[in-house]
Amino acid sequence: MPELTVRVWRYLVPLLLLGLAVHLMLPQLTTLERMFQVVKHIILWAVAIALVAQILSYIGNGYLLKSIIAVAGQHMSISSSTLIATAASSIGLVAGGLIGNAAATYRWVHSHGVSAEGAILAGWLPTMFNNVALILVSFVGLLYLLIVHRLSTWLALSFSIILMIFCLIIGLLLWGIHNRLRITKLVTWIANSWASFRHRPFDSSRINRTMKQLFSAYEVLRVGGWQGPSLGAFLNIAFDMLTLYFLFVAAGHAVGPGILLLGYGLPQLLGKVTFLPGGVGIVEGSMAAMYDSLGVPDPISVTVILTYRVISFWLPASIGFLIIPYLK
Repeated sequence: MPELTVRVWRYLVPLLLLGLAVHLMLPQLTTLERMFQVVKHIILWAVAIALVAQILSYIGNGYLLKSIIAVAGQHMSISSSTLIATAASSIGLVAGGLIGNAAATYRWVHSHGVSAEGAILAGWLPTMFNNVALILVSFVGLLYLLIVHRLSTWLALSFSIILMIFCLIIGLLLWGIHNRLRITKLVTWIANSWASFRHRPFDSSRINRTMKQLFSAYEVLRVGGWQGPSLGAFLNIAFDMLTLYFLFVAAGHAVGPGILLLGYGLPQLLGKVTFLPGGVGIVEGSMAAMYDSLGVPDPISVTVILTYRVISFWLPASIGFLIIPYLK
């Protein structure tokens, strides 16, 4: 019976989220004819710059991974870390999401000569830094929208709940840092309960080792080791936003920094909390709704968003799968 319950929720939740994505995106598809007019007049040099910006975004992600490995006292080239980060993201899309991404990163980083402790940090910390950066971007965007009264009640409620969830998680982590024995017991209890629910064996020593390694990493980050990873996360998101900006330029509708920021952060954060790979449908639909509420014409916003997702999600994911045989 527990296995049946898990199976039902595994499919029911993604279907509900996919239905929400269709609800958000379907009204935008009525602008298809006008979208073709936007595509016909697209500015190619701006698209080329958007592609370069996206490449730099993934290099920024590689720098983030490299910096975290350096925190553990190890070394890896920027080229290797970028290839690993890209391929691991693709693995996460089809096998376990965040856990699959972390496991693939651990395996490939460890196979490049990095210690097991450093590889564990490399598997988990990049996601944390990227999510914190996204939370900051989203929080600024939400505050601005509330100040200028351009945020609908539904969007304000939805994104406020999401931000609260992430803030609670960060608060729990901060509490755990100052109550290490309690957070270790809590994590052990959760892992044991989950293993029992799935009728799997449980080894508490692995949890204890991992928690000690995370606490050790925190001590290094606290005294200055956070600067490199933070810069990597900033470069990753900044160049990703530039990709979106130059696609708006290519569509002949350059947007200001405020509108760009507002329409970018919150939908990306919403995509993070879904069970759909890469937030497919959710990111596109919510981003279209955001830019529509900010006064961007529908044909332009839908054209730009779909192109952006091809460049920033589908193309890197495809390249990541091609990299996997090389890393193996």
